[in-house]
Amino acid sequence: MTVNDLLDGHVALDIECLDRVYLNGYVPNLQVGGQVVSFMTGHLGYPIPSPAIMEKIGTAFRRSVRSFAEANHIPVVRFAKGERKGDVMARYVAAQAATGRSGVAAIGVAQEYQNVFAATQRQRSGGAPWFSFTKADRRVTCFYFYLWDVDFGPAFIKVCAYFPYPIKVNGHEWAKRQATAAGIEWTALSNGFATCDDPAGLQAICDRLGPKTIEAFFERWMAVLPLPLTEHDRVDGYWWELSMRQIEVSRTLVFNAPRRARASVLASEPGSACGTRVGSLWLVAGRPRRTVS
Repeated sequence: MTVNDLLDGHVALDIECLDRVYLNGYVPNLQVGGQVVSFMTGHLGYPIPSPAIMEKIGTAFRRSVRSFAEANHIPVVRFAKGERKGDVMARYVAAQAATGRSGVAAIGVAQEYQNVFAATQRQRSGGAPWFSFTKADRRVTCFYFYLWDVDFGPAFIKVCAYFPYPIKVNGHEWAKRQATAAGIEWTALSNGFATCDDPAGLQAICDRLGPKTIEAFFERWMAVLPLPLTEHDRVDGYWWELSMRQIEVSRTLVFNAPRRARASVLASEPGSACGTRVGSLWLVAGRPRRTVS
């Protein structure tokens, strides 16, 4: 007997979707030491590439974050070591969601190890100083901009305050927001769905999420948030691009009887007669279920 045989006629909801999207934002032409020198001399026009230039940019960025928070009455939260950032910021995100408007709910500040550029001084002939730049792990300031977005729901964008200013982007409720906008009734199961009154419509929404939608979200917030790079930098090609850091894909099966779930789990275990391999499998029992016609 196969897994499909076990599932046939016993599944009230079957949804496949991206469960979580966690992305890197990086500046492609600020990844090696020579590019840093070109940025400082050729682009910014400084005669000598120096770590003082990095400090100047970083200081201006930190001040702009503080001014942004004050001007928009946004709470600033300093994370303590070991705190679960999502739990700390949940009430701020919920308050922003209650307004029904996209906005920055709160700004978190953390000291974290990041792969950034460190400078080494060298002497040129004639005694003039010169610096080379290599990447190293350093403990630096990072700003977490916790957002509530009309299209994406809760999310955050983390911006490192030190050169070359790596970014992280996290969000996982786009499909829920789109389903609500489409008038589809649903109940939540962690990041996914436990019930839904229009499974086909929900699956069509999940299938719609792609790079263009994610890039539009990213660019929309890059135009709002304070950033270490400027429009002048962007015009000359110094701007962030996105790459995948962590993408989780899930298939949610809601059964019409608990015993069917148990049978499916047993059949899906590695080494079972069905030969199905599952990277991660969760069995949730005891939740209320609404029959889907």
